[in-house]
Amino acid sequence: MGQMRLQKYLSSAGVCSRRKGEALIVAGRVAVNGNTVVELGAKIDPGHDRVDVDGLAVKPAAKLLYIALNKPKGYVTSCEHPGQKVVVDLVDIAERVYPVGRLDKDSIGLLLLTNDGRVHHRLAHPSFDHEKEYDVTVARPISDGALNKMSRGLPLMGSRTRPARVSRLSARRFRIVLQEGKNRQIRRMVRKVGNEVSRLQRIRFAGIELGHLPPGKWRFLTSEERERLVGDL
Repeated sequence: MGQMRLQKYLSSAGVCSRRKGEALIVAGRVAVNGNTVVELGAKIDPGHDRVDVDGLAVKPAAKLLYIALNKPKGYVTSCEHPGQKVVVDLVDIAERVYPVGRLDKDSIGLLLLTNDGRVHHRLAHPSFDHEKEYDVTVARPISDGALNKMSRGLPLMGSRTRPARVSRLSARRFRIVLQEGKNRQIRRMVRKVGNEVSRLQRIRFAGIELGHLPPGKWRFLTSEERERLVGDL
């Protein structure tokens, strides 16, 4: 195996995305053969060099895994959160996988997990415009005007949300398709138009459907779904 950039190795090993790897390197948290590396241009030989992050050895992922989970309410989208239930506890496999993106503790639905750093970066980074579809129930009947405002975009957190596709399901329920993921965006948008979210479920992400997967259960993606995610990486 030839040399590769250090941040690419961290990504291919499933540690993090390349961008996050660069941040780890600059922060002095990565060592090669016992020596801390802070230069982004550094290269390693994966067959001979030892790489550590925060003192723990990094090993290439033996098998790349792609998982869909139906996240139940009350779980934190994290690998570790003291005193809280975390989503990775629901996936009973020996390999370590990482959640892609976030669903807040009170939200439910489709969450993707993988140990493929390249896919993690591609799905988590907002520049790739992956669609996310949500089924939303609000506390009080919501007007057509409020739905139209959300579809056109709203001023939020110092900027404006991008246009979204919104379709009504009932007086208090609608679906919304976003191509961005600001922190608690849908809850903030609904509050902006004078209502409150009572139930928020993600039903589709980057072309992967939640389908009939029961709450708290998970499955490996099909070969077709994996190909859709990996693409030309």
